[in-house]
Amino acid sequence: MGDTLFDLTGKSVLVTGASSGLGAHFAQLFAQRGANVTLAARSCERLAEVCEPLAREGAQVQAVTMDVTDQASIEALFEQRCFDVVVNNAGISVPGRAMDYGISDWERTIATNLQGSFMVAQAAARALAREKKGGSIVNIASILGLRVAGQVSAYATSKAAVVQMSKSLALEWARFGIRVNVLCPGYFETALNKEFFATEAGLALIQRIPQRRLGQPEELDGAMLLLASDAGRFMTGTEIVVDGGHLVSGL
Repeated sequence: MGDTLFDLTGKSVLVTGASSGLGAHFAQLFAQRGANVTLAARSCERLAEVCEPLAREGAQVQAVTMDVTDQASIEALFEQRCFDVVVNNAGISVPGRAMDYGISDWERTIATNLQGSFMVAQAAARALAREKKGGSIVNIASILGLRVAGQVSAYATSKAAVVQMSKSLALEWARFGIRVNVLCPGYFETALNKEFFATEAGLALIQRIPQRRLGQPEELDGAMLLLASDAGRFMTGTEIVVDGGHLVSGL
């Protein structure tokens, strides 16, 4: 059996928030594993920048414009397609002190990270049930959904809710052969946060990680492939933490 357990050849995969960062990395990972990958985000131009080099290498990839806060946008995609694997990666973070936090920022964070994840998962499950086939939904949460930090109350709340939502959906949809799991990354270096982690505050945060370094995107590959592929076929309603030991660091 070996590596065939993690094989995704011929599987159809949707990755939301795929125009940059971890979403783009996950899309590349699935494409390299032989999947037919649909990359979704609000910016079609940025999606093209991710898709074009993969397509030149012979990967089966396509870009779709989709806003996870817009139910009509989501339903338009799932009316046409049924995906074997859905990765709910789209998310935002708007830091700020809780006493001063604007309600519009709170609503936008919850709408994207929690409500958006639910609407995509719901549409995916309806399509799979309609086709009478099982599938895997992987929701991307965060260690901040399991343990808190300052000035991220909306983000932490949304990600904690994603963890509990995933368990609830896993319970309801197991009878349809639909698995729902959560991947909880710690702090990973991306183009969006690289400058912050070079600052004094960023370097201090890195020193609080037991491995004393940031994660690299490829260090999420094993966990993602486990949850997405048949290797994890008896796993549902669970979360996998990949954080360099951050959650077990001393208080």
